[in-house]
Amino acid sequence: MKHSERTSVPNCLALAWLLVVLALGVHQWRFWHAPALDTDVFALLPQDEQAPVAQRAMRQLGEQGERRIVVMVGAPTWAEAQAASARFDQSLMAAKAGLRHAPDIGEAAQALDFYRPWRDALLTDAQRQQLHALDPKAVGALASQALARLHGLSTGQPTDWLSDPLGLWPAWWSQRGGLTAARPRDGLLWVPDPKGQRDWAVLMYETEGSAFRFDGVRRWGDALDQAGAEAKGRGAGDSVRVLTAGVPLHAEAGAVQGNQEMNTIGWGSLAAVIGLVWWAFRALRPVALIAVSLVVGCAAGLSVTVLVFGQVHLLTLVFGASLVGVAEDFGIHYFASRLATPDTPRWSLMRHLLPGLALALLTSVLGYLVLAVVPFPGLRQMALFSAVGLVAAFLTAVCWFPALDRGELRGSRMSQAVARSLSRWPMVKGLHLWASVLVFLGVCATGVASLRVNDDLRQLQSSPPALIKAQLEVGRLLQLPSPAQFFLVQGPTPEVVLQREEALKARLAPWIAQAAEQGQRVSLSAVSDWVPSASRQAENRGLTERAERAVLAQVGPLVGEDLVRPGFSSTPITVAGWLASPASQGLRSQWLGAVDGGQASVILIKGLAHQAESEALRQWGEQVEGVHWEDRPAELSRLLGRFRVTMTWLLVLGHGLVWGALALRFGRSAWRAWLPTALASLGCLAVQGWLGEPFQLFNLLALMLLLGMGVDYGIFLLEHQGEDQGHAWLAVLLGACSTMLSFGLLALSATPALHAFGLTLLIGLSLVCVLAPSLRLRKNGGRPEEVRA
Repeated sequence: MKHSERTSVPNCLALAWLLVVLALGVHQWRFWHAPALDTDVFALLPQDEQAPVAQRAMRQLGEQGERRIVVMVGAPTWAEAQAASARFDQSLMAAKAGLRHAPDIGEAAQALDFYRPWRDALLTDAQRQQLHALDPKAVGALASQALARLHGLSTGQPTDWLSDPLGLWPAWWSQRGGLTAARPRDGLLWVPDPKGQRDWAVLMYETEGSAFRFDGVRRWGDALDQAGAEAKGRGAGDSVRVLTAGVPLHAEAGAVQGNQEMNTIGWGSLAAVIGLVWWAFRALRPVALIAVSLVVGCAAGLSVTVLVFGQVHLLTLVFGASLVGVAEDFGIHYFASRLATPDTPRWSLMRHLLPGLALALLTSVLGYLVLAVVPFPGLRQMALFSAVGLVAAFLTAVCWFPALDRGELRGSRMSQAVARSLSRWPMVKGLHLWASVLVFLGVCATGVASLRVNDDLRQLQSSPPALIKAQLEVGRLLQLPSPAQFFLVQGPTPEVVLQREEALKARLAPWIAQAAEQGQRVSLSAVSDWVPSASRQAENRGLTERAERAVLAQVGPLVGEDLVRPGFSSTPITVAGWLASPASQGLRSQWLGAVDGGQASVILIKGLAHQAESEALRQWGEQVEGVHWEDRPAELSRLLGRFRVTMTWLLVLGHGLVWGALALRFGRSAWRAWLPTALASLGCLAVQGWLGEPFQLFNLLALMLLLGMGVDYGIFLLEHQGEDQGHAWLAVLLGACSTMLSFGLLALSATPALHAFGLTLLIGLSLVCVLAPSLRLRKNGGRPEEVRA
């Protein structure tokens, strides 16, 4: 009966866990048929709770071009640019790569028709100044100009003469057209090179589907490259240049890179684990069971992450692939103990190992969960993915290994040699121990002193340099404003927001004029450029009516007619009406609408060249009520720095908590499990200082994980004494090698944050492996709770 009860326990556990795994399998099948994946870099960033409106603004500005691809074809002459762009477009359309021509963003005639009833309410600042200073002499000059226009000396007017006798409207439209460098020409958009070396034709495309396809295929990029080669063909040589830019290209590049890195890290780690397990045990059973535990762990981590967050970020998958090099420790430790005690029943062995395995799981999971303390949505995903994956791998080993492990396990000669090598490993104790620690600290101090801190937001950027360079050049040629630096304008009503926009533009006018004198082209893009405030419109109507009536009174007798000024709408243009019209196409994202019980808008600025200008703009904005300058890259970089300081203290606290947890198990010997990790953490910092690697938040997060994983090695060596300790060392070495290989591959990532993460753990775990056996206890038997210093 007792034997039956002992047999039924592992069988029940195995069956219960099987049901859970089957549920995971169903979810995985559904997920990969329609993966909810995210590639947005800003999704990884810390959430600044004090700036939710700014975050919304960035999101809204980004959504405007999330499917748009801009292509610029440049050549020495316009004719050559036209021909090259025709070849480019023909090749791209023939490739059928899921790109189509972007729809027309609004005909000029439609915009003219929308604004025509309010022609008299639309004036430039220069026109307002001119009409404010109107005197009889000025009226005479205006009358002469109006008469010349009437006689046809001025052509190309957007309205009839009587509706605009002073020719005010063309200047207003010309100023609006200055918001972009592109101009219609021969059915294309044309941009002259500021240096006068090329004419550029602008082609606009849209993606037909999502920018994200997690299959590792570079569809759009390859099609654009091929079309670029066609555009440069036919003897054009280097005279033709092609620039491509757009959010979809960055998303596709990130997806392709993420797919490659996940495969490299995931499959590379799995191959390393399988190779090490086969090398140690020379049996298929350990290989198969450990591989199953890894697959279940990764599947569980992915499923729970998707269920909690609704989607999973690409970098979470890349980071989660490194879980393969961590979660195998439980299985390796089990089979290493099987080699040491081959006659022990499987379930009894697992129960004996359970306290040590559970403590190792706890410290590792705590290390991962600390990532969730930092308000990074991406890091929280990584923390949940990894913590759940470790728990699932642990439960797979506990529930399935005793039930499925059948037959003998002989091991290899090499594994026996590794187990015996521990007895020859040098041990440091007594005065030699503390002298060695002091020397180690002294050496590390020189490297730590060389560390340079870098909280730059660009550490999250992983787009190819060529793509980033092309994006910047397209922005320069088209004179596009940055969507990450802007004025945020808020007010209780749309009218107040528009008035505050106008007040800010008036304050910035001298600064913009000064920049122009220095050869720097700086300009603003605001909703009030297109929808003046109601008070401004009323003032403009009064100025226009007074001037035009005076001019018509002088011109009428000269032409022998009684000229009567036509009427215009007395109702002002509203933001709501403008948003509903084609005239707002391409600018709607700058109006945020209802925010915090009021209204908000965004004023974009282009032409900034120096960070000092950003600080000056911040000061200018503070002088207008309801206006705040947002430099999101700089602010988020500062936020990264603040979290780096916070995480430093959390790391110190984490070391204290881990030491306390170890003390509950090992008493005064707890320092033997903790000290190798503490010294290895300092060693990491020193090595990075010597190598000139920048120190950032992600190095600290890696050190937190090092704390969770590194103490496992000390735990395993303290849990096992006497003859068992050699096989515990075998498990430690195998687990450490697989983990180092896993995070070593992560260090190859093109994403600087993941590179820093992997490099830190690679160095740290290597040092822990060297230090942990030197501080072990060696006794002939005894239970762990009996171990004392």
